[in-house]
Amino acid sequence: MKSATRVFASSFGAFMALGGIEHGIGEMAQGNVAPGGIMIQSWPESEFFRSLSGEPAMTVIPNLLVSGILTVLVSLALLVWCIRFLERKNGGRVMILLSIAMLLVGGGIFPPIFGMLMGALATRIYAPVSPSTAQRPSSLRRFLAAIWPYSFPACMVAWLCVLPGVPMLEYFWGVDDLNAILVIMALALGSFLLTTFSSLAYDAQMKAGGRRSFSTTWRLLRQRSPRNDEGISLERITTEHTESTEIG
Repeated sequence: MKSATRVFASSFGAFMALGGIEHGIGEMAQGNVAPGGIMIQSWPESEFFRSLSGEPAMTVIPNLLVSGILTVLVSLALLVWCIRFLERKNGGRVMILLSIAMLLVGGGIFPPIFGMLMGALATRIYAPVSPSTAQRPSSLRRFLAAIWPYSFPACMVAWLCVLPGVPMLEYFWGVDDLNAILVIMALALGSFLLTTFSSLAYDAQMKAGGRRSFSTTWRLLRQRSPRNDEGISLERITTEHTESTEIG
């Protein structure tokens, strides 16, 4: 079974990389001109992105065309890394570095920041579970692990409602309600936090489940004969341990 942390970090990181590409395209469209300062707008004259204040970004590159090209290249590298190489030993650290580069060349504000957060989360993909955590699973962790299959898709849908959802509401239907935008943003941020913790809890639960199965099996093997009074055979104990380890 795939790591929930890996699935979330990869999917959300790829979504942020696509956001970086969108910023880069807007900067390239402005042409071979110098920015007015370190803070820029990727789409300053776009009616579609008016509700997002023209998509703010920052860049240390003194040319918007070059900045846009670099943003697209770095964002593409981040996209490929999230999809193909995030499970590598230093996958999370590389994701953080790519997100920092995306921030500096014009990949927006939120996409690089969330990319860095996902990179930090990705460093926990193979983190071991402490013995005390494995032996004493809390009810909160079990609850968070149980809602992971629901919080993850809800989080992705919520962020699609932010982009392209919010610009589409205003551009196509004329909805420019600040309260509605704040509600959408609050739901997106809330679902992000919930999915972050639930993915960690889900992986911890799976890892701890495998450990508990092994310890239980070892105790049974030491304390019980091949067939005890309750009729539990050694073959059945071994089979149950193997199946539970595979699930974990």
